[in-house]
Parts: sequence; structure tokens; C-alpha cells
Amino acid sequence: MKKIDYSRLLKVSIFATGLSGIVAEYVLATTASYFLGDSVFQWTIILSLMLFSMGLGSRFSKKIESNLIESYILLEFLLSLITSFSVIFLYGLMPVISSLDVVIYGLSMLVGFLIGIEIPLVTRINSEYEGLKTNISGMMENDYYGSLVGGLFFAFIGIRFLGLTYTPFVVGGVNLMVAIILLFSFTKFISKINAKKLRILGGVITTIFILGIVFSNPIVEYGNQSRFGEKVVFTEQTPYQQITITQWKDDYQLYLNQGKQLSTFDEWLYHEPLVHPVMSLVKGEVDVLIMGAGDGCAIRELLKHDRVKSITLVDLDSAMTNLGREHPIFRKLNQDAFFSKKVKVINTDAFHYLESSPIFFDVIIADFPDPRTVELNKLYSYEFYKLCGHRLRPNGAFITQSTSPYYTTHTFRCINKTLQKAGFNTLPIHNHVYSFGEWSWIIGSKNLSSNQIKTTIQKADISKIDKLKWMTKESLLLITSFGKDLIEVDTSKIEFNTIHNPVAYKYYEKGDWSFEF
Repeated sequence: MKKIDYSRLLKVSIFATGLSGIVAEYVLATTASYFLGDSVFQWTIILSLMLFSMGLGSRFSKKIESNLIESYILLEFLLSLITSFSVIFLYGLMPVISSLDVVIYGLSMLVGFLIGIEIPLVTRINSEYEGLKTNISGMMENDYYGSLVGGLFFAFIGIRFLGLTYTPFVVGGVNLMVAIILLFSFTKFISKINAKKLRILGGVITTIFILGIVFSNPIVEYGNQSRFGEKVVFTEQTPYQQITITQWKDDYQLYLNQGKQLSTFDEWLYHEPLVHPVMSLVKGEVDVLIMGAGDGCAIRELLKHDRVKSITLVDLDSAMTNLGREHPIFRKLNQDAFFSKKVKVINTDAFHYLESSPIFFDVIIADFPDPRTVELNKLYSYEFYKLCGHRLRPNGAFITQSTSPYYTTHTFRCINKTLQKAGFNTLPIHNHVYSFGEWSWIIGSKNLSSNQIKTTIQKADISKIDKLKWMTKESLLLITSFGKDLIEVDTSKIEFNTIHNPVAYKYYEKGDWSFEF
């Protein structure tokens, strides 16, 4: 090989390692978001730790004074092992470690440290073939280009089709291939003893790599099983979340990123109050918009009203709506609600849909997970509720789930205050759902006062609604009546929630989990 060929090979290798390095960090940041919550915080911390550790790695690289090629090849072998097994290592630790945050952050720093050694090391190797100016610019250029390709790969292929189980093996495989190619290409620059050691090491790591691919699924299933404490009967990693269904005897539970969303044991205690009180506020034929609720149970309840003309369900994750439509557990639970001719499913962001849609509705139902992250916070914001108001017909009604009124009192009050700020007259309602405890919803109307909303619901005739499992005439008095809060809350000091000032998320994060009686 000519000098120029060696230089090109080194630049290709740094392109490849730039690709694998950025994807490895994206994998860890996404994993941290799923396991620890609060994706903005996790991505910020993971990437910051990575960059800091890259600086440490760069500083450390000057201590490597000889055997530069051997050191670079060894580095790639180590990175291939660490990046490939990062996620299944975390799943394997689940049964023995209560919190994975320290481990995830430690892995991020280790990967960043090793990546930080790469560029200075390869630049020094390439100094034999190029001048300083061309050498440095060429190495940095190829590393940055590799990072772009890695980001595109992760966004459009890795997280969508390979998931967090196999994406690490792809990027680890890149490091492994770089190490093997460099080992055979630069053999004449490596002592026979070192070359033999590296070939043995390469063979061992390749074997471990293959075994990891073969046994990765059982390890992930083992970790999931230990995490949920119930039999895991379904799990899927989507670009947006991890969907898990567990079974306990004859009952099933739905989890999104570890947060329980539904139990077949008592889901009607949630879905009947979500749908029927707000429906009683609107007369005649109605067009309904549901946002979230990909399990289909809210659709099932709506279809009990013959006057429902159309139901538009907007859910970001097509995997969730496909589960509601196709999985036997949910088909039985929602009574094949997705197959009604009245139902139209749109898989897009609810905020974006409200901004771009020209369609108006008589009833709008927001059934999202709790505002435990900044992303979810926007679905409880002033801006979001203003958009809902714009899409609502003059005599229409709105309802949103609003967390526990007793265990997240500040969040509950914040959502109510935010709806009022957005121009709604509001009425909070509540019910005891055995799987979750006391739960709440807030109804909004622009043409009815709060007292009129309450009176209309309490006087509603629900006797003609078919197959109600819990709700009765008397229950309408129960759900519209509250006792005192378990904690003293000064509502005048509670702020309303906006995208730029996400206080609902902050209130929820703090919670009201400890009481003094």
C-alpha cells in the first residue's frame, strides 16, 4: 500500500468511528430516557458527560507514546465490546440494582473517554503520511461527517427498525470491522507478538459479539420480567416509547416507559368518567376528537352513544394504535372499536394536528400520560388548550385527564388553572380507580358556566347508555363532589402551565407523596 492509501484508510476509519460513537451515545441517552424518565434532562446529562469525557480521553492520549497502531486497534476492539453490550448489560443488571442511573452515566463517560482518545491517536498515526494542516482538518472533517451519518442512521433506521437491542450491535460491529481491517492492513507496522495477541483478542471478541446477538433477546426479556414483577406477555420498542403488557392471573396491565397506563381489572372506572360526563354536555349528533387513548377503550365508550357521528383518534405512535386494533387482549377489551366505520386513526403529534387541522369538533378528549416529562408537559399547556378551544365548536365540550387530585394536588390545580387561563369554564371530576387510586379529570366549556356544567352532568340521563359497568345516576353526584385536599394548597400561588414555563411538569416531579396527619 502507498502512503496515500494508508492515510485514506485512517480517514475512513475515523469516519466509521465517528458514526458509531455518536450512535452509541444516542442509544445510552434514549435508554436513560426510557428507564429514568425526563428525556430532556437525560439527553442533556448523557451528551454533556460524553463531551467532558472525550476531553479527558484526549488528554490521556498523550500518555500513549509508542505502539500507536496497536493502541488504536485495541481501542476499537474495546469500543466494539462496550457499545454492543451496553443495553443488554443494563437489562442484565435490573434484577440486582434498584436504580441504573449511575451505571448509565458511567457507561456514557467510558464510551466518551475512549472516543476522546481516537482522534488524537489517529492524527498522530496519520502524521507519517500528511502534513499538519491537512492531517488535522481531514481527521476532524471525517469524524464530523461520520457523526451526521450516524445521527441519520439512528433516527431513520436504528430506533425505528432495530430498536435498542440490536442497534448497539450494529455500531459495535462497525468498531469491530475497523479494528479487523486495520489489523490486517497495518500488519507490517506491528510486531509479530503484538499482531498475534491482537488476532487472538479479535477472535475472542468476535465470538462474544456473535453470542451477544444470539442471546440478547432472552437477556432483555429477563430484565423486563424482573423490572415489572409480573409476567411480560408483550414488549415492543418504538421510536417514541417502550410498550409493555404484563399479566397477573386473568388481568393485564399496559405500561408505557415503565409508567402504568391501564389495567384490565378496572379500566372502566377510568374510561366511563372520561367519556360519558362530557358527552352529556353536548346534544344532538357529535363529531369527537380523541387525543392519545391508543388502547381503544375510550372509543368503545363513545360508540355506546348512537348520536356519535364520527370519531377521530390522534395518537403519535402507530405501534400503540396497531396494538389496540390488532392485539387479542385489546381487541377483546375495546370490543373491536377500531373497526367501526365511524373511527378514523391519525398517527401524528397531537399539538401539530391541532395547529394544522381545519376540522371542528363537538367534543374533544385529551387522554395523555401524566406530565412527567417536558415533552408531555406541552400537552397540558396554555398553548395546547388554546388550540383545543379553536378546534371546538361554540357549544362543544372538552375533557382532559388531570392526574391524582390528592397525590399530585399541585399538578391537578395547575391544569385546572391553565384551562381557565385558556378561556374555559371548568369543572373537575374524580373517581377511585383501584389500580391507580383517586384520579381526576377536568371538563371545560366556553358556553356553560362551571355551575351549569355541574348541574347538567348531575341531571344527565345515562339510563339509555348500553352496558355501563360502573356509572349510575348516583355516581354522577359522587364524581362531581370533592372533599378537602389532603394537603393545604394556596391556589393563588400556583402558576398556569406554558411551553416556555413548564410548571406542571415541575409540580408533578415534586409530587405530594408524603403527608402529615
